[in-house]
Amino acid sequence: MEFVRPLDGPPRHTVIGSPVGELLLVGDGEALSGLFMLPDAKYVPEIAADWVRDDSAFDDVTRQLDEYFAGERREFDLRLAPRGTDFQRRVWRELTTIPYGRTTSYGAMADALGSPTASRAVGAANGRNPISIIVPCHRVIASTGALTGYAGGLDKKRRLLALERGSRAA
Repeated sequence: MEFVRPLDGPPRHTVIGSPVGELLLVGDGEALSGLFMLPDAKYVPEIAADWVRDDSAFDDVTRQLDEYFAGERREFDLRLAPRGTDFQRRVWRELTTIPYGRTTSYGAMADALGSPTASRAVGAANGRNPISIIVPCHRVIASTGALTGYAGGLDKKRRLLALERGSRAA
């Protein structure tokens, strides 16, 4: 995965179906800037009048997500352009290093980022991740092993973790 700066211009978007419900995909035609679980996820942007519906702009994203949900893909190969602070972008980049089917804690992520006392800040940045599933914030759990916080809902987090633990992917 490659993190890039978003392009200017009106966002492109589409909605696709998945085993965890409908997903709103947002991007600029070159890179993905958002993947939001509908209808009840937190922080879902409103589609503005200048947004362009463009299903074909997300063919590669859709194909890779289909492979992931079929248990045939462990890593995504996409250009990503999440909008956020420098700290948030560091956290989101770190999320992409968590191996498929594994979990880590907010504290371990803070340690990995060189800020061992920043587990709450890591949790807040994790919760604002605008590219769920692909930037795997569902792989972060409490140090006790409990499933905590997920903008898409804990049921969806549980389902994504179960999918990865039972996958046929090589």
